[in-house]
Formats: sequence, C-alpha cells, structure tokens
Amino acid sequence: MQLFRRLSVLAVLAVAGTSCGSVAQGHGPSFLVIDSLQGIRGNTTPGQPSTTLTSDVITNVVTPAPCSAEAPCPTIFGDSGEATMRIVMKDAGAAVPSSPSAINHITLERYRVEYVRADGRNTQGVDVPYNFDGALRVTISDAPTTFGFQLVRNQAKDEAPLIFLRSNGAIVTTIAKITFFGRDQNGNEISIVGELTINFGNFGD
Repeated sequence: MQLFRRLSVLAVLAVAGTSCGSVAQGHGPSFLVIDSLQGIRGNTTPGQPSTTLTSDVITNVVTPAPCSAEAPCPTIFGDSGEATMRIVMKDAGAAVPSSPSAINHITLERYRVEYVRADGRNTQGVDVPYNFDGALRVTISDAPTTFGFQLVRNQAKDEAPLIFLRSNGAIVTTIAKITFFGRDQNGNEISIVGELTINFGNFGD
C-alpha cells in the first residue's frame, strides 16, 4: 500500500511537469500551466506577439525630428514577452476533484531569462546574451491570466555578441528559457519553465 501511494504521487508530479511543454515544480496543492508564451518585437510601434521572435539589434527610426527617411536615427529597442497562465489543482483527476480557492492562487514574484543555442555554444557575452532576472507581481487563478515581461534588455543589444550583428549580417538563433518563480497564498514556493525561439539580427526596417 505504501509503495502504491508513492507511485501515485510520482504520477501526479509527472503530469504536472509535462503540461504545454513546460516544466512545473512546487509542493503546494496547485500548479501553474502556461497556455501561451510569445515574444513581441520592440519598435516605436511594438510588433505582434509571436511564438518565434524576430529581434532587431538596431532599428532605423525616421520620426520624430531630427530623424527622417533621409537621415534615420539608429535606435535600440528591447523586446517584450507575453505569457498566459492559469492554475490547476494537482488532484484534478480524482473522482471528486477539488476546485481552486483563493488560497490556491499563485503570485509570481520574479523571473529569470536564460539564452541557449542548439549547437551548444552557450558562453554568456560571447555566444549568447547575458542571463538576467526581473521582478514580477501578478496573481494567477484558474482563469487564464495574461501579463507582459521584459524578454530582451536594451543593453543586451549594445553588448557582445549582439552588437556585432549590426554590421556582419549574421543571424544568431537562441532558445530563451524563462523560469517564473512564485508562491501560493500558503507560502509554498512554485516555479514553471517555458521556452521560445529568438532570431537575433540586423533585419530590414
């Protein structure tokens, strides 16, 4: 009986860790599900959310003056991310599943962005931009909640390796691994990981 209980717990955790291609961790009765994770290209008018972000390392701005079509102003824009999340109870598959209450809601407090490449060249400041942490304050319930966050910092485009893409015409493809950290209203620590593709380069304006 004790072995059966242990196997049942492991099965529940396995289900929690595979939802929507993301990895959820935590000891509370509820866990996070990422319904959508997208990037938004920075510009004077931000681009549309996309699961694959085209990130321009330098953008030629033609307004306002003194910028013009004849004399554009090279400008750096950071890129944003947009996530849609909800919570699910760990015993949702039970014969009489419990419904989330306010105490099961999860408040996200911070996040971490890490960049990796498929070829394994992952040295920060050489092959990929530096990892960074950011602050959040959003509470997730069982109703889908959409919120924004910074995905690529302005200063990353003024540092190696992205600064060299302004003139060499190369494109660097990375996977952004975003880990969101939070707590339920009982104080149980909870985290979830999502990923999206970013293509960095000096694209046409």
